[in-house]
Amino acid sequence: MSTLLIGLIGIVILLLLLLSGLPIGVSMGLVGVGGLWYMLGADVGLSILMTAPYDAIAKYGFAVVPLFILMGSFCFQSGVSKHLYYAVNAWIGHFRGGLAMATVGACAGFAAVSGSSLATAATMGTVALPEMKKYKYDEALSTGAISAGGTLGILIPPSIVLVVYGILTETSIAELFLAGFIPGILEAIFYIITISIVCRLNPKAGPAGPKAPIKTKIRSVKETWPIILLFVIVIGGIYAGIFSPSEAAGVGAFSAMTIALIQKKLSPNRFVSALDDTLKATGMIFTILMGAVILGYFITTTRLPFDLADIVSKWEINRYLVFGAILLVYLILGCIMIPMAMVILTIPIVFPLIQSLGFDAVWFGIITIRIFEIAQITPPVGMNVFIMKGVAPDIPLTTIFRGIIPFFIADVLHLALLIMFPQIVLWLPSLLR
Repeated sequence: MSTLLIGLIGIVILLLLLLSGLPIGVSMGLVGVGGLWYMLGADVGLSILMTAPYDAIAKYGFAVVPLFILMGSFCFQSGVSKHLYYAVNAWIGHFRGGLAMATVGACAGFAAVSGSSLATAATMGTVALPEMKKYKYDEALSTGAISAGGTLGILIPPSIVLVVYGILTETSIAELFLAGFIPGILEAIFYIITISIVCRLNPKAGPAGPKAPIKTKIRSVKETWPIILLFVIVIGGIYAGIFSPSEAAGVGAFSAMTIALIQKKLSPNRFVSALDDTLKATGMIFTILMGAVILGYFITTTRLPFDLADIVSKWEINRYLVFGAILLVYLILGCIMIPMAMVILTIPIVFPLIQSLGFDAVWFGIITIRIFEIAQITPPVGMNVFIMKGVAPDIPLTTIFRGIIPFFIADVLHLALLIMFPQIVLWLPSLLR
């Protein structure tokens, strides 16, 4: 049996294990150990367990993961997300569909400190949904805006998924952060335009709210200073060369804690909750990383990524057809897996192929994250949709998916724009080169 066939069989077994409900990290580890056992013997297969788990996470660069998660947890526990939503709502809530637009704007702002799609959707769901129910917004529009807006969490910097992508592909994290900024803002604008169109076609979907007096608007902006300060400290510090991404994550986490303490919004219970959330999320991510490294040894031994790259490079077909096929696979797998798992599982296999086709690593990273975002709201699964269902158990899934449709169309148009005009992604990173 050829090594290429062994590698393909391993991937099929991995997918079957994932569909059975086995944890992602455990599934990858089992396939990796089993494959190495079959190819190189039991000694090699088992000895990899002695070194690979430690090697997977004992890297200074990965310190950024728990620290950025901790920063987002402190912001969530201290209620920063509520002030952000009310501030945006004070300025645009009186427009038709304004509450939904404010939700998208708040999602973009909260994404700048949470770095997580699921966390953004869950947080904004608890804050914004009651307000939209109060003003009798259409349930489909309300839940659709929150679910779609939540996907901004993994694109707008600082993004934990982009950090892991950068480490795995040895791509500049600072350039990836810059690359995600304009597409993230454009994505939010696309969503706001979508809401405007939906409300124009159906005025009852998003009734206009009361107009806030100018004093309220100014006061609301003042309440958002923690978000603005954290963004300036973290992102500004990285691009000014004051500190590295890992150092920026530490400074950001400490700053978020300090701000919450100064505002007296971080009680001992909330502090413990922030640490608990961080430990759970970090444990999940690092377990996936350890499983991915073990699987990576097996995949490398089979030479699957390099053989695939050689095969595809010999095909006389347009490279964008191959690229489109990769995106389609990502869309399907992304419906049932979280973006972090998708990056760790697929990038070591796909990235050599992408390099052989001549695509830019930074551009591909943003496009990859973008397709993962779309998968998060794609029927019949869509992880963000089920997060939304958990926040609003009284709203049927069919209603939430119906509300997703306009935003899905906007996502496809936005993705097409980024593919046709790569400079939208690459212009800011080019300033660092």
